[in-house]
Amino acid sequence: MQRQNKVAVITGGSSGIGRAAALGFAAAGYDVAICGRRAEALRTVAAETGGHWGECDVTDPAAVAHFFTGVREAYGRIDVVFNNAGRSAPATSFGDIDIVTWREMVDTNLNGAFYVAREAFRAMRDQHPQGGRIINNGSISASVPRPGAAPYTATKHAISGLTRSISLDGRAFSIACGQIDIGNTATDMTSRMSSGALQANGTMMPEPTFDVKHVVDALLYMAGLPLSANVQFMTVMATTMPYIGRG
Repeated sequence: MQRQNKVAVITGGSSGIGRAAALGFAAAGYDVAICGRRAEALRTVAAETGGHWGECDVTDPAAVAHFFTGVREAYGRIDVVFNNAGRSAPATSFGDIDIVTWREMVDTNLNGAFYVAREAFRAMRDQHPQGGRIINNGSISASVPRPGAAPYTATKHAISGLTRSISLDGRAFSIACGQIDIGNTATDMTSRMSSGALQANGTMMPEPTFDVKHVVDALLYMAGLPLSANVQFMTVMATTMPYIGRG
């Protein structure tokens, strides 16, 4: 029997932007599958979405493959993947960056994104009807850095290259790939910005944030396009944050 609902997969779905996206896609009528590292939080979100969940560390390619196999078994196909899982690190001047921190950031933000996108690509290439959409979570830092954030900035610049490569290689299989670059949406990760964030001139300054529902609206717009159309890159940001003029 052919499914009526489209299937959306969201990594890092237990909190923040991932949780909001999972709830938003479910409310829009998608069957939703989420993964992350915190089983209890995932179970809570899945109870709200009525969807599939799996505990999965995206730095482990075998775990990522196992999760995608479970999604295909549960739903039969995959239409949209929001490649969202990632991490940050404390601000550190470039010469003082710890090698372990660098490797952990690359392993999560770049290698993990690759493992997820590769499994998504394979599933979309091999299913019938063929095709689907991958949306990578970039960042404002995919364009310009914050001070003391070289590992995060480097990995997010790399995501832009990954996005372009998937877009090109996906053409033959009706796989569209786009990237959403988000600036200061209000989540637990950005809560500290209200008390002050490090600026390029060395000062600390409070920064504005915006409601995460607008990120979800943007994702739903990107996901809802026919595969003949694609948002290659979209920036959604707090209007008055210090981004325009950074760099």
